[in-house]
This record gives sequence, C-alpha cells and structure tokens, in this order.
Amino acid sequence: MGNTSTRTALDPFQQVCKNWHEAAKNVRTFNRLLSSDAQIARTPKQLVWTLNKAKLYRYSPMVDPHPRHKTPLLLIFAIMNRPHVLDLRPGHSFVEYMLKQGYDVFLLDWGIPGPEDKNLSFDDYTLEYLPRAIRKFQSITGAQQFSMLGWCLGALISTLYAALRPDDGLKNLVLLTAPLDFSDKAAGGFSRWASDAAFNADRVVETFGNVPGEMIDAGAKMLKPVENFVGTYVNLWDNIDDVGKVSAWHAMNTWVRDIIPMAGAAYRQLINDFYKHNRLVEGTLSLRGEPVRLSQLRASVLNVIAESDHITPPCQSERVMSLFGTEDKAVHRVRGGHIGIMAGRGAEHTTWPHIDQWLAARSN
Repeated sequence: MGNTSTRTALDPFQQVCKNWHEAAKNVRTFNRLLSSDAQIARTPKQLVWTLNKAKLYRYSPMVDPHPRHKTPLLLIFAIMNRPHVLDLRPGHSFVEYMLKQGYDVFLLDWGIPGPEDKNLSFDDYTLEYLPRAIRKFQSITGAQQFSMLGWCLGALISTLYAALRPDDGLKNLVLLTAPLDFSDKAAGGFSRWASDAAFNADRVVETFGNVPGEMIDAGAKMLKPVENFVGTYVNLWDNIDDVGKVSAWHAMNTWVRDIIPMAGAAYRQLINDFYKHNRLVEGTLSLRGEPVRLSQLRASVLNVIAESDHITPPCQSERVMSLFGTEDKAVHRVRGGHIGIMAGRGAEHTTWPHIDQWLAARSN
C-alpha cells in the first residue's frame, strides 16, 4: 500500500483563522519597522579630530598589516543629512567595502548645527572646516596626497575646495550626484521651486535661523510624492516575509528618519548663489573674497551620475565637466536614483567596484 498522508485539509474556519493570525503577525512586524531604528553605521572607527560640531573619524583597517593603497580616502557627505548612509549596515556598507579593498578610510561628519551655527556658510565649510580636517588626517597618515569622495552637497563642497586649493595634496576627486550646474531651470529636482523668483530664501532663514530638516525632507519627498508617501510602504508590505528586503528597508528608513537642520547661511547661499544665479558655472562665485575658478581644479575626477536622479538631475553634474582644468576626468553613469546608486541593493555590483577600480589605479 502507498503512504497515506497525515495532513488534513483545513476547513474554511481554520483557514480564516490561519490567515488572520499571519496577517496580525505581519501587521506587528510592519508597525515595529515603522517605529524602531535599525542598527546602522556599525563599522568600527576612532574619533581623531573635532571642530565645533564636526568630527573626523578614521575607520579600523580590515586588511593586515597595512592598507594596500598608499593614498588615503576622505569621505564627505551632505550638510543636511547624517553620513550613516555610507556605512548603512554590515554586509552592505560602502565604507566596509572600501576597507576590504585596502583603503585607509576617513569620514568627515559635519554634525548637527545648533542655533548658534545659523551663520555657517559654504565659505566656512570649504575654507575652514575641510582644510583643518585634511591637515589633521595628513598628519596622522603621513601622506601628502589624498583622495576625496563627495556625495550630494558634499560633492559641491569638495569641488569648491578642489578649485580653491589645487596644490594642497588632493590627488583624486570622486563626485557623486554633484549639484554644480543650474543653468537648466526646467531640469527638475529642487530647481522646480528654488529657481522661482517668488521663492524667498532670505525670508525662510530670517524666520527659522537654521532651516528645519523636516522642511527640506518634505520638499525632497514632494518631488515624488506617490513613491515617497505611499509606494515605499506598499513595497514594504509586499515584501514583509522577505527577511533580506525587510532588513534593507529598515536600515534605509532609519537613516531617512534621522533628520537634521541645515545652517541658515549655507541654505541662503545654496538657493541664491547656486540655484538662482548659477555663480559657480558663471564664474562669479567668491568664497571669503577668493574667486572660485573650476579651471584651477587639477585633481583627477570621476563624476558618478545617477540616471534617474530626481534630486540632482544628470545635467547638473555632467555639463560642468568641460570646465574642470584637469585632463584626467571621466563620467560614470549608473542606473538608479540619488541614494540608490550607492545604497541600493545592486550598488555593490555596479557603483562600488567602478569607484574602487578607478581609485586603485590612481592611489599608489
């Protein structure tokens, strides 16, 4: 006789109870993910320097006995977000990846501006904070030349520094979704609002001092309202049983919810000097009385552009390449959005290896 199955089909009532139990469990999981923080930015690091709220960290090496590449790498993120997205979670961290490739990695965290910091401007970040942090890590490593990777407004600050201090040791510059050229007022992104003559950045700063992170975050989300206010949660619910996707979503949501303000003077400068008047590309920008000339930039440049970037449309990054004074410059276009190209699930197979290969050839 053949084997007789011991499984008994559930009657309709039992099936309803089972479905209800699973749905209730999923709802509890969903609520927990929305109301709790994941463990992010866990790669070991040491604090090596501070200035006001800013902190410079050096990550613990993962290649013994010494880094394989002689040229240290400094990471610069935006001034209105925490830099934890560069080290999102174990196994999916750009910092961790670069350490394993043998780089000596440093991170400049701008910190959270308080009311007393409302007058901090791009002049201060570019010509005081960044140079002092660089001098510190040069003294630690003994390396006179270094590489710098800037993302979003961190890329803008890195570009300003590279143009103003071309002889201070910057060898390689990696730009990620860099907002540099605002000549196309219809390009989308924040230009949709910031370039409008009716948008008064001075009044915003006079009202708030530092611009609330919630205001900036709401503006970014309104560029894709359905996706940001509905789609992300539908996507979470649809994948609630996939541990890997849920873990990735939780880590990203933890970073997104960690909102910080932007220094008022820097915000005013960003809107008026860059978005409205495009002074960097027009050649009329000065920081602390020093004219910024992109033709003075001498470092090798890798410009990484997100093809679906709704925050920094590709034209804001790509057209400026012809103005850079360096002869060693390249554009790398990646499928994805403003954050996804570096923190999305496919970044370790696309963006990260390309950055590593480009830097490795120029870091010894």
